[in-house]
Amino acid sequence: MKARRTVAAALSVLALTAVAACGKDGSPSDTAAPNGSAAPQLPTYTVKTDAKLDGSPAWTEAKKRGKLKIGAKADQPYLGFEDVQTTKRSGFDIEIAKMIAADLGFSADQIEFSTIASANRETAITGGQVDYYVGTYSITQTRKDKGVAFGGPYYIAGQSLLVNKDNTEITGAESTKGKSVCTATGSTSIGNIQKYEAKVTQFDNYSLCVEKLLTKEVDAVTTDDSILKGYAAKNQGKLKVVGTPFSEERYGVGLNKGDAVLQKAINDALKAHEDNGDWKKAYDATLGLSGSAAPAIPALDPIAG
Repeated sequence: MKARRTVAAALSVLALTAVAACGKDGSPSDTAAPNGSAAPQLPTYTVKTDAKLDGSPAWTEAKKRGKLKIGAKADQPYLGFEDVQTTKRSGFDIEIAKMIAADLGFSADQIEFSTIASANRETAITGGQVDYYVGTYSITQTRKDKGVAFGGPYYIAGQSLLVNKDNTEITGAESTKGKSVCTATGSTSIGNIQKYEAKVTQFDNYSLCVEKLLTKEVDAVTTDDSILKGYAAKNQGKLKVVGTPFSEERYGVGLNKGDAVLQKAINDALKAHEDNGDWKKAYDATLGLSGSAAPAIPALDPIAG
């Protein structure tokens, strides 16, 4: 959704405080769980030493250079985040990228992450700047028409609501009538929430919305639930995500449309790590710190591109 284009500005404000919230190295696993217990640990991934993708141009070139180039977000805590001091990457999308890489035969230290702006994703993928991209990237026909194929989906996001922990009045979109709901200017979230007769407040970025929510100047913030969970995780004990999502965004792994071999390998890797529990462990140690239970794992498209 268009709302996600404004997330970089929103979360960049939080990036300066992410180290304090996430521990010295910015890893979500260093943060306490919502119930005060030790945080769930991130899974570890066994690198396949016999991986071979005959017919995949991207994989062949990656093996030659000894590095896998992966595009990601850098300013979305608990999704795709880069610590400005250590340059360490963390978040659910980063874990998805790493588990796929392991099945392709690349260890974590053989991954070269690149931060790609939302507007440049298709160009980076089709131009070979990255071998694949993982970063709240919705599977859409428009992107397919621009030469992008997708592995996945690996997560189904949807527009939802972020409220203060003690708020018992807002339980979903239907209960926002007459309530002050904040979102980003120009977001498609505006029209979606206005259908429920909410009073919409708009700011240039989501960080301002969250500030107003924490001071109770607005009643809720709305955008993709995955992004809201990141804010909830950074404000444990203060904020919560409520209600059933009232839109659908199918997050996929973007790659060049001409590389069907790599696309299948990505889907195979996702399926394997979903089945062995790594997907759930990765969620619990990242977005799960928001207090929101892991959603159902979506069925993979046989050919998503």
